[in-house]
Amino acid sequence: MTHLFDPLQLGKLRLANRIVIAPMCQYSADEGSATDWHMVHLGHLALSGAGLLVIEATAVSATGRISPEDLGLYSDANEAALQRVLAAVRRHSPMPVAIQLAHAGRKASSRAPWEGGSQIRPDAPRGWVAEAPSAVPHSPDEVPPVALDRTGLARVRDAFAHAAARAGRLGLEGIELHAAHGYLLHQFLSPLANQREDEYGGSLVNRMRFPLEVFDAVRAAFPADRPVWTRVSAADWVPGGWDVDDTIAFAQALKARGCAADHVSSGGVSPAQKIALGPGYQVPFAQRIKEAVGLPTIAVGLITDAAQADRIVRDGQADAIALARAMLYDPRWPWHAAAQLGAQVAAPKQYWRSQPREHKDLFAGAHFGQR
Repeated sequence: MTHLFDPLQLGKLRLANRIVIAPMCQYSADEGSATDWHMVHLGHLALSGAGLLVIEATAVSATGRISPEDLGLYSDANEAALQRVLAAVRRHSPMPVAIQLAHAGRKASSRAPWEGGSQIRPDAPRGWVAEAPSAVPHSPDEVPPVALDRTGLARVRDAFAHAAARAGRLGLEGIELHAAHGYLLHQFLSPLANQREDEYGGSLVNRMRFPLEVFDAVRAAFPADRPVWTRVSAADWVPGGWDVDDTIAFAQALKARGCAADHVSSGGVSPAQKIALGPGYQVPFAQRIKEAVGLPTIAVGLITDAAQADRIVRDGQADAIALARAMLYDPRWPWHAAAQLGAQVAAPKQYWRSQPREHKDLFAGAHFGQR
């Protein structure tokens, strides 16, 4: 029997199955505001039958955007634009929608990937000065960021809280706090990026301090009956960097603060990383964290096949799997997985007649008559 299509509880949020659509940057916003692209993109993903849709990394401030085209939730205009998109999605899909709140830190002011992804220098058109734990650039040839002082730390912390309050007003069912992939909160965690000498740098406890303060601020600003969880990079893949034991300590501290789950990825903080790629290459990280911490754990990374995904859940390596590129390539991946595994999946009634004859019970509740 399949386990991938069993329900999953994240706090008080019930997911119909264990398939999560991972947040995927689209670099298609207008001054932080969602556009018609987001209407199309999120709309068709919401018809996929997955258990949860997580909106892309959404900046909590203009300075915290990865690129000038990043989605944001730091202004009334941003909130109104996203409300328009969500209203359309909700008219046609019951799928719960969460949002990933993020700050790019020293990786801010960058070009979109199809423009090369390199830094936009502060003195170039559309560029700005990035901010980070320390004045250490991501790459040696980049303009260094400004190290956040106490006033800056408070400003960033408040920006996360304000964005969380906006997410609550929008009715979003959950928040994923981005502490992975070399962005600001991961920069605080990693000794490769954090070279501070105050209470926010040095020891593991000190390096975790600001990310935990941000989690507390987000948790307090978001409705208590809706879950908040984190995405973490379990390893920097660089000697002397952040590792899975550090991640376990961080996850245990988050659990004590009411974190609902761990979404386990890796890498991103250093161009010197040496990642051992392969199918499901990050799953062992997820398994170690799940076993050590006991929170619901989401695995991600080169999970592409339905049987592979089901085995990860069935064997207890993770409680759910997240899809990113695989979902972009095949937005009906959950339909095809359900057919392969002999399960049922939700589909909009307008599509019921697409159900293959050999999988006549694929769509839950489907019945379609035609004269």
